Amino acid sequence: MAVKTSTVSRYVSDLEQDLGIALFNRSTRGLVLTEGGHVFREHAAQALAALETARHATSALNSAPQGVLRVTMPPAFGRRHIVPHLPAFLQRFPNIGIDAVFSEETLNIIDARIDIAVRIGVMPDSQLMGKALAPQRRVVCASPDYLARHGTPATPQDLAGHEAIKLALAPNDKWCFMHAGDAAEPPQVIALQGRVRGDDTEALLALALAGCGYALLPTWLIADALADGRLMRLLPQWLAQADRQPASIWLVYPPKKIVSSKVRAFIDFFSERLAALP
Repeated sequence: MAVKTSTVSRYVSDLEQDLGIALFNRSTRGLVLTEGGHVFREHAAQALAALETARHATSALNSAPQGVLRVTMPPAFGRRHIVPHLPAFLQRFPNIGIDAVFSEETLNIIDARIDIAVRIGVMPDSQLMGKALAPQRRVVCASPDYLARHGTPATPQDLAGHEAIKLALAPNDKWCFMHAGDAAEPPQVIALQGRVRGDDTEALLALALAGCGYALLPTWLIADALADGRLMRLLPQWLAQADRQPASIWLVYPPKKIVSSKVRAFIDFFSERLAALP
């Protein structure tokens, strides 16, 4: 694009005024760089070269997946369903590194410099982007020992007389039951009784296995315990939730016009691997 001589002259004068030094010796025969002009040109050329290198390096991050991917996830879910697949992920994408942050806390992914977060629950109304991987299915369960001592509840109302192992992260000490075979059946909300509350799902699983009461636990956590009989599912004709809104397993990431290739690689890979959760 052509630039007028007067415009260039004005820019140079402004630059000289800003620097406090003449960049050119002016004469009727033309312009000659001063010593200050040579120094400025040399450093400006280096800065432009570095800027071009940065531009190419940044563009390369989105053309081929590479760089460190900072991921946060709930500890129990991460250990069971993310970590086992990481070797295959790293083998498929040899230029990506993983910085894994295991936390039950819902971190502010912008402030914590998180690239992508695994979250379980109801997607909040926020500016974040999200992809639902699978529904979060919970079932009421208890150990055979507990049921032998206290009996097996036949209806959601029967749970009111039993010892509940409560999840501290749930919005309140109530569970919502919906009849699986009759959509017209109104939801039943049951207030819980119990002396134990915890914020770690693996700890709640251990307490349920030890016969401390009944618990509402995700199927991705207890599938093996149900299969081998260490836990028994209660009220199979009812769908139970810790909230009236159904929860899902999400991948959440900051809003950007262009999603980096390393984030897209993680989303695509784990969308495939986690599609068949128990």
